[in-house]
Amino acid sequence: MPNMEFQQESLNALFEHTSEGILITNSEGRIIRCNPSSEKLFGYKKSELLTLCVEDLIPKNLVERHKHHRESYNKNPHPRAMGKNMDLKALRADKSEFPVEISLSYFNREGELCVVAFIIDITERKKAEEKIIALNNELEQKVEERTRILKEALNELEISKQKLGESLQKEIDLNEMKSRFVAMASHEFRTPLSAILSSASLIGKYNKTEEDEKRQKHINRIKSSVTNLTLILNDFLSVGKLEEGKVYANYSLFNLKELHQECVSEMQVIKKENQVIIDGYEGLVKEVYLDKQMMKNIYLNLLSNAIKFTNEDKKITLLTKVDSENIEITISDEGIGIPKDEQPKLFQRFYRAKNAINIQGTGLGLSIVSKYVELMNGRIEFKSELILGTTFYIKLPNKKINENYFIN
Repeated sequence: MPNMEFQQESLNALFEHTSEGILITNSEGRIIRCNPSSEKLFGYKKSELLTLCVEDLIPKNLVERHKHHRESYNKNPHPRAMGKNMDLKALRADKSEFPVEISLSYFNREGELCVVAFIIDITERKKAEEKIIALNNELEQKVEERTRILKEALNELEISKQKLGESLQKEIDLNEMKSRFVAMASHEFRTPLSAILSSASLIGKYNKTEEDEKRQKHINRIKSSVTNLTLILNDFLSVGKLEEGKVYANYSLFNLKELHQECVSEMQVIKKENQVIIDGYEGLVKEVYLDKQMMKNIYLNLLSNAIKFTNEDKKITLLTKVDSENIEITISDEGIGIPKDEQPKLFQRFYRAKNAINIQGTGLGLSIVSKYVELMNGRIEFKSELILGTTFYIKLPNKKINENYFIN
């Protein structure tokens, strides 16, 4: 008997002094017993708690759901832990809510089911968890930020590597171009220089009036050779500047019809015997707003090519059409033409078709022409057939000078 009393006293001491709140309810959810910790937990006096139903200690929005759970538990009572992986809330006397963790057990008294609820306030734990979550989020953000910075750094490094590679390739290309220049210059310059030297030597021998025709022939030969040398030098100087990115379209107002005629006149000197240059200028617009030097280079390059690759007794046609919006230039020859399989490479620097190897030239003219057309926002196209000849088509915008005035 003393042992039974000791056990009872121990149980009462555990009930009264445990830090967990303990509520005992009947099958209807009425609170029939509570310990001091539950009073402190919910802010009610014992006498007040004993007048309440368990649903009075739950937020209103959860009451109906709790009733359903309570009824289900009454039908199948068993010890179970609650609150794990769940957000459970309780309601204090002052109507403030707080997070809890609840474990349930049961016993029968005089045939009636009684439920025991062990309740823990986990507010501090939640704060700690939230703090950990916040720290984790902050850490993730820092990791993301560091990753982004690292990616940007790697991207910049890759761009720098690419630029360095491009610069190195450009340097290699320039060195290759210089090497080709030295090799080609010695070959290309030799022929016109020899012609100039021999003609200059012979001119002095033809001092009689009846020898004027022979003297004029050598003068024309000197002019032709000087023109060829000038074109070659212009090509080399132009390609060097283009490779270095130092060439920009320098727009100015000039008379395109006069430039057209000037270029045709210059090319008359270098044309082959019995070659005919047929030219035409269509359109009332004479003055245009473009880069004059680039336009002259385009005319001279294409005309000189047509002359070089066309045999004697053949014709070359130049047509310039101008209106207030566009400038169209067409240059046709009856020359050797370009093989179909080599046409895609035509505008590459130093490229020369196989059937043109034995014809004087640098292989730079067309690449320069295409760059100049591009710099003036135009386009260049061509059609060519072997033996029948080649035609180049250039279309350029006739730029306006200001908002209200078009050249016309």
